[in-house]
Amino acid sequence: MRIRRSALAAIVALVTAMVATVTSTPAATADPSARDRPLSVMSFNIHHGVGTDGRLDLQRIADVVKSEGADVVGLQEVDRHWSERSDFVDQAAWLARELNMHVVYGANLDRDPREPGAPRRQYGTAILSERPIRDWDNTFLPQYEGSEQRGLLRAHINVRGIWIQVYNTHLQHDDAAERLDQVAAVEELIGEPDESVILLGDLNATPRSPEIGELMDGLVDSWEEAGVGDGSTYPGDDPRTRIDYVLTSGDVVTRTAAVVATDASDHRPVSADVLLPGSSVGGGPNAG
Repeated sequence: MRIRRSALAAIVALVTAMVATVTSTPAATADPSARDRPLSVMSFNIHHGVGTDGRLDLQRIADVVKSEGADVVGLQEVDRHWSERSDFVDQAAWLARELNMHVVYGANLDRDPREPGAPRRQYGTAILSERPIRDWDNTFLPQYEGSEQRGLLRAHINVRGIWIQVYNTHLQHDDAAERLDQVAAVEELIGEPDESVILLGDLNATPRSPEIGELMDGLVDSWEEAGVGDGSTYPGDDPRTRIDYVLTSGDVVTRTAAVVATDASDHRPVSADVLLPGSSVGGGPNAG
C-alpha cells in the first residue's frame, strides 16, 4: 500500500510535535505523589490534666491540641481509671473522643482495681493521631530498684502515602545513669529504620546532657533546627529548663518549632511543623 508523500509528511510532523511536547514540559508529567508531606507534631506532658493552678481540667489539654492543629501528639503522665486525682477517667480515650483522633496507650504502671469488676488502674503515655494507626506496641525500659517503670510507646502511621514510626517516652526524672540505660534501650528499639522516625517525649534531661547527646547520634533535634530562643518547657508557670523534645530522623525536615504558652499542665508542650520526604511515598509494609 502506497502512502502519498503529503500524508507521510503530515504524520511525521504530528509525531515530532508530540515528542517535543513531552520532552519540553517535564513538570506537567511529574508524579505529584513525590511531594513532601507536611505534618504537625507535639509532645505534651499533661500532668494528668492538672494545670499550674492546681485545677483538674482535661478540656484545657484538648483545647491546646486543637488550637495548635497537631496531627500527631505524644502525651506523657496520662491516667487511665487511676484514682480520685483524675476522677478515675480514661484520659486517653476521653481526649481521643473530644479531638476526634485515633489513640494508643502504653500502661507503664498497671494496678488492680479497688472494686471487683472495675477497670484496671493504669498510668503511662499515649499517642494521638489524626490518621489511623496501623499497629503499635509499648516496651518497658530499664528500671532501677525503687524507681518508676518507664516505657517506649510506638505507633505506625501512614501520612498520605508515607509510613512513619512515631515513638513516645517519659524517661526517669532523678537518675542520669538510669536515663542513659533507658536511652540505650530506646536506640536499640528504634534500630536502623527504613522509614521516617519521630521521637516525642519528656526526656527529663537538658540538651547538653550525655543522654541527649547519645540520642543525637542518630536523631535530629527539631528545636535546634527551627526553634527560636532557649525552648524551655518546665516548669509550666515560669519555664527555665528544656526537657521536652521533638526529635526526628535525618530525612525529616523541620520547618518551625515552638513552645506553646498554656496553664493547662506543669509542662508547656513543644510542637513542630515538619516535612516527611516525598521520596518515601509508596514505601512501607504495602510496598512491592
